[in-house]
Amino acid sequence: MKITLLPAFELSTEHAASSYGQPVLVNRDTGEAFGPGDIVKCYPSWPYQPASVAVERMAKRKKFTADEQTFVDRFINFGK
Repeated sequence: MKITLLPAFELSTEHAASSYGQPVLVNRDTGEAFGPGDIVKCYPSWPYQPASVAVERMAKRKKFTADEQTFVDRFINFGK
């Protein structure tokens, strides 16, 4: 499954860094993947933050189906 969060970022289980159905945050420009606890700086105006926080911020801008929201929540809440 893939969900585009913003033009440059998506959540995906189709990237090689994903395992056991756990989505990763993928920079669509570079192909680099991040887990929920990885520290990222998604845009120059954003602070360095855990990828789970960045995804939560990106997700607030979109409306999702129930399945998509479950997918996003799985990433945001991983390890909690």
